[in-house]
Amino acid sequence: MTELLPAGRPVVRLRVPTHEDAYAWHRAFDDPEVMEFFQGGPAELSVYHELTARQRRHDAERGFCLWTLLDEAGEVIGFTGAQPWPHAWGPAGEVEIGWRLARCAWGKGYATAAARMTLERLRAAGVERVVAMVNTGNERSVAVARRLGMAPARTYAIPGGGGQQARCFRLELS
Repeated sequence: MTELLPAGRPVVRLRVPTHEDAYAWHRAFDDPEVMEFFQGGPAELSVYHELTARQRRHDAERGFCLWTLLDEAGEVIGFTGAQPWPHAWGPAGEVEIGWRLARCAWGKGYATAAARMTLERLRAAGVERVVAMVNTGNERSVAVARRLGMAPARTYAIPGGGGQQARCFRLELS
């Protein structure tokens, strides 16, 4: 685990997701507000078992994944990390940085602090650039991408999204 302690920033830790984190992610994300910008809304527990297992594989194979995000008390408050873009639409072949936090963790700087840690880990792993795909209505995530220095690029229609769009933000890491 790693801690971040710069002045004025929250203490956050990232760890490779455990089997038990599937339960914590399910609890944290079983909230319509948290899932507002994710197709399909809250997911079944089995989705998180598969997701945490896939992230363990990503970490073992690539040196990065969507890591479990813990607050200063060691409580699971979501995930932050990166993975290959998983869809046929959008920035195929790119590495996407992402974050999702429980509602109780919103507005405290956790997403930005953890995303900055993620960028450092990605640089160390030799990743040269990242994208963030953000629903254009998700003002909180747009703000995180901008705080990271990401530049807005192409906008995509979200398949099956009822007219919703996602903006692709880009950042060179080298």
